[in-house]
Amino acid sequence: MRSIAILQFPGTNCDLDTKYAFEKLGCKTQIVWHKETTLPTNIDLVVIPGGFSYGDYLRAGAIAKFSPIIRAVVEYADSGGRVLGICNGFQILTEIGLLEGALKRNINLHFISKLQSIKVINSDNAFLQKYEEGKILYIPIAHADGNYYIDDSGYKKLKENGQILLQYTDARGEREIVNGSVDSIAGICNRDRNVFGLMPHPERAIESILGSEDGVKMLEGLISE
Repeated sequence: MRSIAILQFPGTNCDLDTKYAFEKLGCKTQIVWHKETTLPTNIDLVVIPGGFSYGDYLRAGAIAKFSPIIRAVVEYADSGGRVLGICNGFQILTEIGLLEGALKRNINLHFISKLQSIKVINSDNAFLQKYEEGKILYIPIAHADGNYYIDDSGYKKLKENGQILLQYTDARGEREIVNGSVDSIAGICNRDRNVFGLMPHPERAIESILGSEDGVKMLEGLISE
């Protein structure tokens, strides 16, 4: 049985959704409060879920980066452990330097909440290994600061290294401007392909009653051998 550690900060609101999703896939889960200094032993994945850590004061993820648990997460990732950041979790991963770039306020300055089509750009990684490249998925988004930014040099490296994983599109797979992200990027990974971040919420797309089951294979990929 796979063991998942799910971080919890003041303002986190997707921890229980994430817990439910992984338990539905047969995993053992543990909620880890941000003031802890160590992660549980023998875990297979750390998830930083969505929400508004510390109320997004200063900017999204800017205060969470100083929480005691973060040092353990960085050490875990540096040793090859898998880390997934969803929405606010993605923002935190960029703040602590495990992923390149930054998340800014949406270009229309409004909170966006809807079921969004996204395209699989690179499936040569654990997260998207169960999907073919070019596949259109339908995953909910809910964010005010999802505008992914990286400079030209950084973008070039992401592309060359195959680190761009997901892109916002319309239903036909044509690139769509949703929040202003560079090249409509919806998700990336690090160069070693063990740290993943995305703004869409796969944990909210695991049952047909929710409108989509496209998040199931994403999460399954991370807990596969």
